[in-house]
Amino acid sequence: MTRIMIGSLTTLVAPSPPEVHFHRTQLVEDILRLKREKSVVMLAHYYQAPEIQELADHVGDSLALAQAAERTEAPIILFCGVHFMAETAKILNPTRKVLLPDAMAGCSLSDSAPPEKFRAFIEAHPHHVVVSYINCSADVKAMSDIICTSSNAVRVVNSIPPERSIIFAPDKHLGAYVQRITGRELLLWDGACEVHVEISTDKLKLLMGKYPEAKLIAHPECPEHVLAMADHVGSTSSLLDFVKRDASTTFIVATEAGILHKMKQAAPNKRLIAAPVYADNACACSECPYMKLNTLEKVHAALLNERPEIMLNEDVRQRAYRALRHMLDLG
Repeated sequence: MTRIMIGSLTTLVAPSPPEVHFHRTQLVEDILRLKREKSVVMLAHYYQAPEIQELADHVGDSLALAQAAERTEAPIILFCGVHFMAETAKILNPTRKVLLPDAMAGCSLSDSAPPEKFRAFIEAHPHHVVVSYINCSADVKAMSDIICTSSNAVRVVNSIPPERSIIFAPDKHLGAYVQRITGRELLLWDGACEVHVEISTDKLKLLMGKYPEAKLIAHPECPEHVLAMADHVGSTSSLLDFVKRDASTTFIVATEAGILHKMKQAAPNKRLIAAPVYADNACACSECPYMKLNTLEKVHAALLNERPEIMLNEDVRQRAYRALRHMLDLG
């Protein structure tokens, strides 16, 4: 058995078993059987492939999934997302087994804040309250005073006394957005999500010209020049809610294209268009390569073998838990 480290993430990886080929229907049936027999709760982010979302017990954004992870009584949590999300579930559930289908499902935003450099940054700016976006490693969470998500970042910053200075990490674009909304001066860590910064403004303008009736909705991890064009800015859950309740019939969606699956289910009669990216890819849309590492085959293998498993240093976990607890107690 081999241990693999990704940031603060430790995964236990067994030698690969002989490849087993399943018919798609049989594979789904076996996943459901293993979930039932092992009392597994399966959590999936909106950015997962549709077939994984359909098998999950809870589908949501980072905040909703953190809350679902805290509520669960299941002995095993299978987290279909990326490593910082699975780490968050382990931070909140130290006695439960937390599995991640693909050990290499990392996050460019989380990786943009190496713990050693982040520690030096904090030490160079003492007397600051450290607010860290949930898209960071357990080590960075452990150095933070409070965690936030894109759903509650404004509320978290507004909860801090105005006389206190604030470090906001790791996403500079989300931080700049929160700064504009709250009027607070934030010391921003220089990190970004490769998915959201790849959205092309020029292609977006052409698309908006083609569909003048469309409303542009955008995640706050997008750069300011994209957000300035948007009719609505919000977390993935907020974007989904906006599509459901707004009277418009056409929307251009500036975030990871996986969210379109739930949007189509929630608003089947509305036209949904993924925002274009600079580079050409299979769908010409914004896709996270790490999120898409998880597959039905890997979900099945994780359930069958109960690995890769998330393991955390207990001191790191406890300090990260305090920062997460602070956020969750805000509601």
